[in-house]
Amino acid sequence: MDERLARADAALRAGQSKAAIEQLSSLLNADPLQPAPVYRALLVELYRTDRIGEGASWGEVAAQQHPGDVEILNMLGVMYRRLGRASDALAALDQAARLDPKSLAVQTNRGNVLLDLDDAPRAEAVFTNLMRADPRNAEYQRQLARALIKQGRPNPARARLRQALLLKKDSLEIWLDLIGLENDAHRTDEAQALIDRALAILPDHPRLLEARIIVLRRAGQMAQSQAYALELLQRFPNAAWLHVQLGNAVVDQDRERANVHMRKAVELEPGRLDYQMTLIESLERTRSGDEGANIEEAYQLARRVAGSLNKGPGYLKILNEVLIRVCAFDEVDQLGDFKSLGRSWALSNRHSALLKQLARVRTLEDRYELLEQHRIWGQLAEAAAATSPIKRPPRRAGGGKIRIGFMSSDLRNHPVGYFALPLFEHVDPQRFEIYCYSFYQGAKADQLQEFFAARSKAYRWEPGINSPGAAQMIADDQLDFLIELGGTTHMNRLDVMAYRPAPLQASWLGYPHSSGLSEIDYLITDPFNTPPRRDLLIEEPLVMPKSWIALGRMVFSDRHGITPGLPEERNGYITFGTANNPHKYGREVIAVWSQVMNATPNSRFLFVRPESGSQSFRRNLVAEFQRNGVEPARIAFTAVRGAHMQHYNEIDVSLDTFPLTGGTTTTEALWMGVPVVSLRGEAFFERLSASILANCGLSDLVSDSRDEFVRAAVDLAGDRSRRLALREGLRERMRSGPLGQTETFAQDFYDLITRTVGAR
Repeated sequence: MDERLARADAALRAGQSKAAIEQLSSLLNADPLQPAPVYRALLVELYRTDRIGEGASWGEVAAQQHPGDVEILNMLGVMYRRLGRASDALAALDQAARLDPKSLAVQTNRGNVLLDLDDAPRAEAVFTNLMRADPRNAEYQRQLARALIKQGRPNPARARLRQALLLKKDSLEIWLDLIGLENDAHRTDEAQALIDRALAILPDHPRLLEARIIVLRRAGQMAQSQAYALELLQRFPNAAWLHVQLGNAVVDQDRERANVHMRKAVELEPGRLDYQMTLIESLERTRSGDEGANIEEAYQLARRVAGSLNKGPGYLKILNEVLIRVCAFDEVDQLGDFKSLGRSWALSNRHSALLKQLARVRTLEDRYELLEQHRIWGQLAEAAAATSPIKRPPRRAGGGKIRIGFMSSDLRNHPVGYFALPLFEHVDPQRFEIYCYSFYQGAKADQLQEFFAARSKAYRWEPGINSPGAAQMIADDQLDFLIELGGTTHMNRLDVMAYRPAPLQASWLGYPHSSGLSEIDYLITDPFNTPPRRDLLIEEPLVMPKSWIALGRMVFSDRHGITPGLPEERNGYITFGTANNPHKYGREVIAVWSQVMNATPNSRFLFVRPESGSQSFRRNLVAEFQRNGVEPARIAFTAVRGAHMQHYNEIDVSLDTFPLTGGTTTTEALWMGVPVVSLRGEAFFERLSASILANCGLSDLVSDSRDEFVRAAVDLAGDRSRRLALREGLRERMRSGPLGQTETFAQDFYDLITRTVGAR
């Protein structure tokens, strides 16, 4: 026997893994032509000591030397799975299965990887065969249930899990899967009863105590969830999982307090990547305090952990959002391609992540792919809704007032509230009854929310209600027409529309794309933003005669003063700028903006964004402009949230983003006398600014190519007299046009709804 092999054998017998690995790897490096058991021994020790990256590398060498060894291929597949390389894992395990179709270990690992890949039908077949081979194996029953759940088949999954419990009643994982299944079905009482039963068998098990907090929170019982967590904190003050759950329980009411708990969890268990990701996500969403510092901290934490992550769709979503906030374009591209990312988010019920996909569209194929991603989410949401259908009251007798529902958690001091305001100011109570539905988690109503409530037949503010309950509440109001205004933006409930609580349903205002639900009949548009290609919308466009929006007085008022004269006159140079969200930026956008600046000598570019307080945001954008020939000194940043309107007085021309254009920011710039140059595309979200500019008589500032965009911006920068005339007269032009004639807008809106209801 080789001396190194003898020493390795001795180390293995003594339980000295590190020494064994050193001897075995040294032997194999010196002589790769070793028998398969030597490689197997090394792989086992690398796996046992959690040296997975090394294990995969040695597994590849082992598979090359012994391509017919089932155990090596099986271990290689397991290593790949641990590294998040599911496709590679499946290839290795498929090869092992071809060599030995009866290997239970190989088939079990194949089934697990298929579940990772969301290939639930094939996973179901694998675990069905395994269960037939060993019907008393509780784990096979559990994994079969998981495959059924992924296919939207909760009832047979429930039966499998209950059978698994009969076989192994002390299995924590089976209890948690069954509790999760009931929780996902919004069967809160059943989930609570299961937790009680599980705790009788596994007293004070942390994951069961944690499950109760989650069940209460998912049921909308936020106060009870928080109270229970605080009660547990007296008993378990240093339980990291409890601090995470406390943070989650208070995050919508007090983000800074939530961060304190999440930081504590990371401090207590620094090795838990999921706790670090929870903190990263919360920091990125913290709008109070020093927002730029919060973003910077989130980004630096994300960079630190990114290489260690098994990048499932949840973690990829968090990383994507953080990287976008600081314009880390290279790192965003490394997360994955447009199709794979979007579909993974859709399949994992992460609709809100799809908003960030809009700015990544480049081709017509991308536009159709984006539609498909939304459809995938919509089909899953509708399948989930079908498992707990609502009761439909009998239809009201005709002839009465038309009942219109507005569903949004943003009917308050929020941009959605500002644009919705004219409909409440000018509603005819003799013809219409207005119902509002909000799930806002704030502690009290603000002034604008109180106004909406006063102008409504009913303002149902239910922050604790679940989606089936919300759908039933809406159905009980017997509406004629329901309009959702929020998509899946924070605290909104797009999935309620999947239950079809009203006979006619539409989307408007809050989300610039088809939602994906076939149960939403219409998307409210106007002649300028309706896509020329009808098949770029899932819903039927319900077209307003002039504009799909009007200006609410809360923002569009004279309290925002316009500084007389031009910024150019005060500064001695032209200032271009934007207040658009960084998720709308991209390399191509910066390149076109740079072309404009290069053609306008001595010009500057100003970013009016809270992200400007982040060093990485500033550094990345300066570098991108510099790559396109614009000196760093010509790029300026103003870090501000909320009180940003005055900073338009420092901008001569606003350059729009593309393909996702501005909306609120375009109207704000124009209101402050700042002209906007925009690039129009084919899809709805590429035509928002085009609609606003057309309704202000500025269609010549809308371009259909990047070259036209550059020419329009450069020409406008050189036309001082026109810019001065717009600075002095644009606000009045908006007031007197379709955007400012709020009463006419409201009448057109309600007439459109009336005709649609009448045609039903």
